[in-house]
Amino acid sequence: MKHPYGRGETPLVMGILNLTPDSFSDGGRWNDLQKALDHAFEMIEQGAAIIDVGAESTRPGSIPVPQEEEWARLEPVLKELIPSVDVPISVDTVKPYVAERCISLGASMINDVNGFRWKGMFEACAGSGVDIVISHMYGTYRDIHRGLMGPSYRKEIKSFIDGQVAKALDAGIPDGNIIVDPGIGFGKTAEQNMSLAEDSSFLKEGHRLLIGVSRKRFIRELFPDTDVDVASARVSKMAAEFGADIVRVHNVAATVSELGF
Repeated sequence: MKHPYGRGETPLVMGILNLTPDSFSDGGRWNDLQKALDHAFEMIEQGAAIIDVGAESTRPGSIPVPQEEEWARLEPVLKELIPSVDVPISVDTVKPYVAERCISLGASMINDVNGFRWKGMFEACAGSGVDIVISHMYGTYRDIHRGLMGPSYRKEIKSFIDGQVAKALDAGIPDGNIIVDPGIGFGKTAEQNMSLAEDSSFLKEGHRLLIGVSRKRFIRELFPDTDVDVASARVSKMAAEFGADIVRVHNVAATVSELGF
């Protein structure tokens, strides 16, 4: 029997399932197969409409994981999770090798924080019917967090996203399968991150918008006297009020409560 469907109200709440030993907030907590599955089920019960599974950390100082190791972390969980639930399963990966294999197991979405810049990523998803999340990341994937954007950050983000959307369409990915993400936390100042959370509607242009602020450094910097999950939920709600269609969070229960579902 499949696990019941999470809440489908807008914005959709995307629950984060980290399978990494070194994630910045919950690394190592869900490495055990049964613990990972139980956590996914719990997030769905709390209201997650999408589960986003990742097996490579993007925290400051993280070391890229070989594609075979990333896949070895993902495969056992996806094999059990995808047929067991009625919510879409997203996979957070930048690698075509990994994306193709996840899609073959039934993943419904590929969430690429690198903005589909690696050769073959669009092709790995084209023709499969999966949704894709194109995120902006300042700099390159191998030097994450080493630089910050300047005052023209909004123009630069829009130019990048528009260019990648065009490439996705050229690769045969339908417009309706494209989701955009300003990449909050990746090469932006705390003030820029907050501004993007407040309003990234300039990116939408008919596409769904995903916003992910959960437990990121700027949340801790700007709200030092507030519990990080409470602050994350409040900023996620604000993002939803300004047009975010999907909010990506660690603490689903806190977010659902803040959104009033």
